[in-house]
Amino acid sequence: MAKQGSLPFTVGKTDNFFDRLGDYVGDVFYDILPEQGYELRDEQIYMAFQLEQAFKNKRTVFAEAGVGTGKTFVYLLYAICYARYKGIPAVISCADETLIEQLVKKGGDIDKLEQALGLSVDVRLAKARENYVCMKKLDPLAHETEDEDILRVYDEIPDFVFDQGISMQKFERYGDRKEYPWVPDEKWEAIAWDPLQQCSTCDWRHRSGQTLNREYYRHAQDLIICSHDFYMEHIWTKDSRKREGQMPLLPEASCVVFDEGHLLEFAAQKGLTYRFNFHALHNVLTGYMGQDVREESLMLVEDILEQHEDWFGRLARQAARVEGSSRMDVSMTPDMLETARSLHSKVNQLLEQLVFDAELFTMDDYHIKIIEEYLEFFSYGLSVLLKDDEGIYWLEENETESSLVIMPRLVEEVLRKEVFSKDIPFIFSSATLAQDGDFSYLADSLGIKQPETFSVESPFDYEANMKVNGHLETDQTEKWHRIGEQMKGNNGGSLVLFSSQEEMEDFRRWAEGMDWPFPVLYEGDKEISTMVRQFQYDGSAVLCAFHMWEGLDVPGESLSQVIISSLPFPPRDPVFRAKRKHAEDPERQVDLPYMLLRLRQGIGRLIRTSEDKGIIQLWLKQDEKRAYQQAVERVMPVEMEWQS
Repeated sequence: MAKQGSLPFTVGKTDNFFDRLGDYVGDVFYDILPEQGYELRDEQIYMAFQLEQAFKNKRTVFAEAGVGTGKTFVYLLYAICYARYKGIPAVISCADETLIEQLVKKGGDIDKLEQALGLSVDVRLAKARENYVCMKKLDPLAHETEDEDILRVYDEIPDFVFDQGISMQKFERYGDRKEYPWVPDEKWEAIAWDPLQQCSTCDWRHRSGQTLNREYYRHAQDLIICSHDFYMEHIWTKDSRKREGQMPLLPEASCVVFDEGHLLEFAAQKGLTYRFNFHALHNVLTGYMGQDVREESLMLVEDILEQHEDWFGRLARQAARVEGSSRMDVSMTPDMLETARSLHSKVNQLLEQLVFDAELFTMDDYHIKIIEEYLEFFSYGLSVLLKDDEGIYWLEENETESSLVIMPRLVEEVLRKEVFSKDIPFIFSSATLAQDGDFSYLADSLGIKQPETFSVESPFDYEANMKVNGHLETDQTEKWHRIGEQMKGNNGGSLVLFSSQEEMEDFRRWAEGMDWPFPVLYEGDKEISTMVRQFQYDGSAVLCAFHMWEGLDVPGESLSQVIISSLPFPPRDPVFRAKRKHAEDPERQVDLPYMLLRLRQGIGRLIRTSEDKGIIQLWLKQDEKRAYQQAVERVMPVEMEWQS
């Protein structure tokens, strides 16, 4: 087995690294993998030599490769070798935690590559912060709740977390969501990190699971794997974290691979958001009032807090829920905008006062930095809101808080400057990057100038192994009955995809009154990788989901039927409303491309190997069939058969 950190091939003093890399990659795909029982795939070899040029020339490449081309092996091999050549880890950014699990699980792609090539790969996960338990929330909750799931998590927290006398050398990683698979999503939110937590001033911060896991993945030699959301949060916060004396969320990377890269724009928008809630501003300004400051400053703080509380109260009262989205619609009336302008002006005044107060009085430098950082953040977020047509905004609520979220409408300028100006290779990999062979939509939305592009078709024989049935929905209850019959007719082994959580819950309410001869699993009831593993190894289970249109990889009989309950159009929430508003033809430029891309991804869950066989059951309403039948049929791998 090749030594960890060393190249799996030799490079002499007079050798060119990329020449030797090309020779090695050729040996891997022509000889080594076939000798290990892997199929020799022309599509995989073609992709490999296209990627070589991207790494050699430090270019951005869009690599559209169909299911079964072995694209993951290709980009992993290059990323590992390039990381070792540069002595800097590669970052693999995935669409979500499901796709991360496919890479790192036992029997996953990295494990297979290690076994086949005799490699020992140092791969570490950089998970989003909400994947870690928050002691500031868990500790008080555990002393007042009788919930057994939450108390079980509390009992499994290591002793050193509570023992202030223990040396840091005794610290160990803990707190990952995956360690508590019994906790459903709803309960996890009550004990997990959330954006309202002020980690920089938290008493638990040096002993938090998030901190310890972050310290661990920073030292990866080969690969750091994270989600798109986490990568974009890193990009957006790295400068402010440095100003606060903190490390950026991710270290420098030798290269970045975006797996399911077509979803990066949504993560970028999400990462570049400004999130406001009354308690966060109240806590920061109360800390300011506790310092030795002038009467003039105290009066200004009280005025800001009073206006802010009134503003938030009016926002919460007029917010409206949107199906299929956690984003609640809010309307910025003229008087609401006037209040926002007033707040913006007064916060800027306070920033000026802070300079005088810091000079006149003895104030704690750390608190000054925290207050200044938050006020600048608050001011800039409001400026985005107040500029005509630049901001998208909505309200989010949980049991105790309302948060106003403000997001820039366009992210390409920020991405062009902060990401794609770096002189490193960027690889976009997905089965769905282009629209009718055109990559410009994705490139333009991400601010990428003239990327290298190529497409590789799937090698699978869909005509022999896949059947697609179309069904018309006339009545929802009747549809649920027929979907139930489809599940039973296949003896389970089905993935049922819904367009929203609300639609899935409608089905669940109907299904709970039925007697099923197999387990029916619902996304959110358990930690995601545990649920996917149960679905895969049960062999007859049914998995109902609304997020797993991409990333899920379950080969074999465990998944021999994909039932698509409805066409996956985007929600009519503030983000997509803004996209529609600025499109010449919203249906053709926003709704239809999104739906067709997601539909292609959902269909791609069925056939994962050359031996897989199965059936797609697709449900449409009558008006949808009239409007979209041709577009839907064009993206199907085989001809659809419409059922009466």
